[in-house]
Amino acid sequence: MFEDTIVAIATANAMGAISVIRLSGSESLSVISELMGKDLREAKGYTIHYGTIQENNEPVDEVLVSVFRAPHSYTGEDVVEIGCHGGIYITRKVLQLVLGHGVRMARPGEFTERAFLHGKMDLSQAEGVNDLILARDASNAKSAVHSLKGSVTKLLKPLEEELTQIIANIEVNIDYPEYDDVHQLTEEEILPSVRKWIKDIDRIIVEAQQSISIKDGIDTVILGKPNVGKSSLLNALLEEDKAIVTDIAGTTRDLVEGSVRVGGITLNLIDTAGIRESEDVVEKIGIQKSLEALDKAQLVIVVLDASKEPDEEDAELLKRTEGKNRILVYNKTDLKESDGLSISAKNKEIASLVEEIQRKYDKELYALNTDTLNNERQIGLALQAKRCMEDALQSLEDGMELDLVTIDLEKSWNALKQITGKAGKEDLLDEIFSRFCLGK
Repeated sequence: MFEDTIVAIATANAMGAISVIRLSGSESLSVISELMGKDLREAKGYTIHYGTIQENNEPVDEVLVSVFRAPHSYTGEDVVEIGCHGGIYITRKVLQLVLGHGVRMARPGEFTERAFLHGKMDLSQAEGVNDLILARDASNAKSAVHSLKGSVTKLLKPLEEELTQIIANIEVNIDYPEYDDVHQLTEEEILPSVRKWIKDIDRIIVEAQQSISIKDGIDTVILGKPNVGKSSLLNALLEEDKAIVTDIAGTTRDLVEGSVRVGGITLNLIDTAGIRESEDVVEKIGIQKSLEALDKAQLVIVVLDASKEPDEEDAELLKRTEGKNRILVYNKTDLKESDGLSISAKNKEIASLVEEIQRKYDKELYALNTDTLNNERQIGLALQAKRCMEDALQSLEDGMELDLVTIDLEKSWNALKQITGKAGKEDLLDEIFSRFCLGK
């Protein structure tokens, strides 16, 4: 498929014990044979060879060369991985020598791209490779490993099977109406299958959206009146003194941000300026920023002062956050007990709040540990497939001819297959005719 051979440094560009330089392509073994003065062109796959990289018959570095033969390699091509000493100079020197033999520098992601194009993985698995590299925590890493093992493909396969069966049944009725042994379909027979299909993909989309929000972190705003303990709560959650804490009201005049893990959940915390009427120009700007952050927040922690009776400002806060995903928490319970969810941020006694956050996101955490779609591209295509199927459902309910309904069904099938990168009219035809052997 590819005529050129590519190369890249596969390890970090930093000092270390070893570096790995990866080649992929038909000339990989010839190039390394020339560099080592040792013929590895007939070397077997999954073998390691010791030798010396040379330049003008002078040794450059002692290396271990791992050989992977096509098609049983990461990319599906002949692959060579040169393990050299991890100095920056030595690594770049070996890379230069490889490039000097006509090998091309690989583009970002090109090794995985070749793996995809050679059928070594589907598109969702390829995305899983990048997700695993970028994983910030155990939950993200677990989700990425699921993708690498083909979890998205397995998740979508029943939907693909059902949709293909619906299309195939319609196509047979359209193309072979004259045969007595072909059952004549009606809209009423197809409608239950279409409705069930929409219900199934909707469940997958909802679980994926929940999972995505957890993986990216929950944008969380800490909201309250001035001097209610918002900054103390931020510091307690972060376990560091990031926000200034004083007894003077209005200390926080800009947004203070930080991220923290709470029982498997990442909170992207924003401590806001206290919400109140103010004539101070700078404080007013901070309050406006707080309100803008509130509009975008996925979770709002409303902090109330347990040591004081609720007032009009508290009532206004509750009104502003009504309908939002929020947690009401009473702070300063070291001064006065409260019947609500109580904490003492000053004393870092916030266990009850942490437990409430975990409880609130139990369902999302469960979704993260199941097979699910893993990014916005995949969810977007699933939504597209659902919308096309809903169009088909509407056409069926309106009594439209079946051959016209198949237009939307095929659009839905195509969107679904794009998630794994295997879409195409020819693929659909292959799926259909592999199921029906009419022999007429």
